[in-house]
Amino acid sequence: MAGILSGWPVRKFLSLTGARVPIIQAPMAGAGGVALAAAAIRGGAVGSLPCAMLTSDQVRAQAAEVRAQAEGPLNLNFFCHMLGDPPDDGAWRAVLAPFYEKEGISAPGAPPPLRAPFDESMCAVVEEVRPELVSFHFGLPEPALLERVRRTGAVTVGNATSFAEGEWLAGKVDMVIAQGFEAGGHAGHFLAGHRPVGTMALTREITLDADVIFVPVIAAGGIGDAAGIAAALQLGAGAVQLGTAYLHTAEATISTAHRAALGEETVITNLFSGGLARGVRNKLIEAIGPVHPDAPRFPYASAALAELRRVAEADGRGDYSPMWAGQAAALGRKLSAQPPEGAQALTERLARETCELLGETP
Repeated sequence: MAGILSGWPVRKFLSLTGARVPIIQAPMAGAGGVALAAAAIRGGAVGSLPCAMLTSDQVRAQAAEVRAQAEGPLNLNFFCHMLGDPPDDGAWRAVLAPFYEKEGISAPGAPPPLRAPFDESMCAVVEEVRPELVSFHFGLPEPALLERVRRTGAVTVGNATSFAEGEWLAGKVDMVIAQGFEAGGHAGHFLAGHRPVGTMALTREITLDADVIFVPVIAAGGIGDAAGIAAALQLGAGAVQLGTAYLHTAEATISTAHRAALGEETVITNLFSGGLARGVRNKLIEAIGPVHPDAPRFPYASAALAELRRVAEADGRGDYSPMWAGQAAALGRKLSAQPPEGAQALTERLARETCELLGETP
């Protein structure tokens, strides 16, 4: 009998992507970039660049830098949310007023880059750069743009947080991410009636119904070591997507405060962007709670926090910063080396240990 690593789901993932191991390094704005993606690729994984907060020129430049440093599959990740007109954030600024006063802030400061949805200009970049993979969060772009992406030859990837979302995506993309409740960063739900589901339960529900969802499934959320990878593959996943595990590596661009907080309690919060996302509990969350009704809708809540973040981060504090991390952060901290392990070494080690657990040859 063929082993798990040579079975259809893993074999299909490796064939589609050109990766040597069934791992995608998750795209993480503010935490990963060129160095992390290139190192993951050198380790045999798919390396990812988060593009929602980049300009077209920045995407071109970063993709070129990755390819100059590593040969292998590159994933460009985009958001597909609807912006609409900016909401009035007066009530939100009133909530934050005591913090402005405490930090000595009299003016709001320049707003941060807005998370922008995939559009014509970014589609043109994909056509020019021609990455091996293009992944989407919060649904998919309009059909005409998606078709243009497909014509570049890129493997298309959608993110599902429920079986219904996986079913909706399956006929439109080449692979589906099963993002569980444990995952760090923004939950990518896009259909009404979202209810949190754990990674393993969601992965099994999706992979069990191969007649409906017939594309490779990538498990994401709460997976931080080889045992977690092996478990996901045994449930039928073709690969895993790891984000928090890579936060512990030398190439992660997180702050010292963020790195020190990995392993602390994580919560779902809307304070930092307006969208629900999992991150480490910090001073702002402690003071007003993880979810506040006055936080403007995604992605507009971040503007009022910009100056608070700037002042605190200059002082080495993460009091008002989004310190995204999944529930496996504590596991990663226990397993991480000092000094931090490189992302290439981490990828190679996880692949080797997974093979050992599954009784297969690397």
